[in-house]
Amino acid sequence: MLVGVPREIKDNEYRVGLTPSAVRELVARGHKVIVQAGVGETIDLEDDRYVAAGAEIVPDAASVFGRAELVVKVKEPQPSEIAMLREGQVLFTYLHLAPDLPQTRGLIDSGCVAIAYETVTDESGGLPLLAPMSEVAGRMSIQAGAHALEREAGGRGVLLGGVPGVPRPRWSCSAAAWSE
Repeated sequence: MLVGVPREIKDNEYRVGLTPSAVRELVARGHKVIVQAGVGETIDLEDDRYVAAGAEIVPDAASVFGRAELVVKVKEPQPSEIAMLREGQVLFTYLHLAPDLPQTRGLIDSGCVAIAYETVTDESGGLPLLAPMSEVAGRMSIQAGAHALEREAGGRGVLLGGVPGVPRPRWSCSAAAWSE
C-alpha cells in the first residue's frame, strides 16, 4: 500500500501523522511511504530522517493526496484537503464529525473511506488511539489553567504553587470560585 503523510495545515497544529520510526515500520512490512517536504520541521523531524527511514519526499500536499492510497494525518482535513480526496482513498485521522456538517458532507461527497482515530476500539471496547491524547490533554489542562490565572492572560494573578509567606489560593468546590 502507498501511504502518504501531508503537512498539517490547521492553525497551531504541529504534530505529524507518522514519525520516522513509524515510517520505518511500514516500509519493513512492505509498504511504500511518501511524505510532504517539511512535514516534521516544526518538531525537529527533518526530511533526511524520513528519507533514512525509507520514505520518499514529495513537494506538496497535492502530490500526497494525488498518489497515496492511505492518507495519514493528525487533524481533520481542511476544506482544501477535502477537495483533494478521491473515491476509495482511505483517510485516517481525527475527524470530530459531530459539530462539523460541512466536513461530513465533503467527506461523503469525496467518496473516500474516512476512519476517525477517536472511533477505533480494541477488543475490550477501549479507545487506544484516543486515550493517549486524552491523557496529554488532561496533563496540559493544569498548565493551561495556571497560565489563565496569570494577570497578563487576564487572570487574577494567582500562582498555583503559592509564594512563601503568602497563603496559598484555595479552591472551593461548592462555590466553584477561588477564595483567599
